[in-house]
Amino acid sequence: MDESAVRGLLPRVIAHFGQVDAVVNCAALFEHDTAASFSFSAMEQHLRCNTGAAILLAQALHEHLAQRATPNEPLHGHGVVVNLLDQKLWNLNPDFFSYTLSKAAMESANTMLAMALAPLVRVVGVAPGLTITSPLLTQEKFEALHKLSPLGRSSTPEDVAMTVKFAMENTSITGTTLLVDGGQHLMKFARDFSMM
Repeated sequence: MDESAVRGLLPRVIAHFGQVDAVVNCAALFEHDTAASFSFSAMEQHLRCNTGAAILLAQALHEHLAQRATPNEPLHGHGVVVNLLDQKLWNLNPDFFSYTLSKAAMESANTMLAMALAPLVRVVGVAPGLTITSPLLTQEKFEALHKLSPLGRSSTPEDVAMTVKFAMENTSITGTTLLVDGGQHLMKFARDFSMM
């Protein structure tokens, strides 16, 4: 992930649309490694993409709102950053080691950013469970794993989108994470879904 490209992203969006009030960080690198195969290179790639880019975009939104704010319109709580996390953080297992470290760092950054960027910007995490399939899962296996939760189903893309919308619209939420996983975080899984 190129830092200068990330720093240039929000200014380009602002130049096109005139202003920005929200950033949703949902792009992520998700490559398999374990404690045995861990390397600085894998960790750095995941941290740059999954943590660093989201922090830079939050920083840029705060700067943009600070430039727009006036004494008559302070814009308190007007901006919001929503970071997509993973229920895996509340249900740790050793698979996807670097990915999980990067998402754990982002979850901690949510709290720090919420304090640092207030009152202009709120920061909220949204942590889905198993939501979409991957090349690692057949459709049949995905459907079976999706049902492994106290509610009998995990999150759907629509569930995640509604939660992101709620986080963006509710101006009293900041510095916390909303888990949207059918309760999967309440169950203990020894392996990542794709490894089960």
